[in-house]
Amino acid sequence: MDLGLRNKTVIITGGSGGIGQGLVVEFAREGANVVSASRDVAMGEKLVQQAREQGCPGTVMPIATDVTSRASVDVMVKQARERFGPVDVLVNNAGGVKRNCAFENLDEETRRWELALNIDGVVNCTLAVAQDMLSRGQGSVVNISSNSSLLGEAAQQVVHYGSTKGFVNSFSKTLAYEWGPRGVRVNTIAPGWIVPHKDENISTGSFWNRLEFVGTPEGMQAALDAGTLPNMNHLPLKRLGRPEDIAYLAMFLASDRSSYITGQLVSVSGGVYMP
Repeated sequence: MDLGLRNKTVIITGGSGGIGQGLVVEFAREGANVVSASRDVAMGEKLVQQAREQGCPGTVMPIATDVTSRASVDVMVKQARERFGPVDVLVNNAGGVKRNCAFENLDEETRRWELALNIDGVVNCTLAVAQDMLSRGQGSVVNISSNSSLLGEAAQQVVHYGSTKGFVNSFSKTLAYEWGPRGVRVNTIAPGWIVPHKDENISTGSFWNRLEFVGTPEGMQAALDAGTLPNMNHLPLKRLGRPEDIAYLAMFLASDRSSYITGQLVSVSGGVYMP
């Protein structure tokens, strides 16, 4: 199916992360002009090369961006507009856990860090593209949440992170109602465990480098092959989730093929969450 994304201007925040890399390359494969907005520009340059090597018809442009700063976001959107034209699609993918701990041990630095990234970042970027979308009466915002906002067990040791993603869920639904009559759709994807294909796909700021219990992508695949990966018995679809699993749904929600869908939340997690 042709999703009609060719030459669309797409901003993907957190483009250097595991899920972000999949989003950037797959949107470029559909012919979109993709801005990879991330602090890790070096990884963004690698994505430029990767998209070229894979023959993606779209263009990838990495822009150094701190989504917690409205000024930084405004500069990024301005550069995107100058090169590609008005923003058609925003994927608010930047987010993360600073550290895992029991809730009673949550420190102020961790709390503020997660609030700034997971809440302020989404609000900053959405406000920054509002004029482009609302003035033309068209656009799609796809917010990346987490199963940690939907399942208590998925938020073990990351209660505060899961709660910030709960904000994203509510924000998406209420904004979808407000912006729907003005032609702009807002939807949410809640990933479960999404694992890059290789260890080299981990960016410097990734949670894979911060959280001790996570392990490595290749280590998780090895454990799955050996039958020792925890919780796999409870997963209806018994394979690892991959970045492209998120990208495929994000592209559908970004496209006019989903023009009658807004305010929805879909878990991409192998069936671990079923509402």
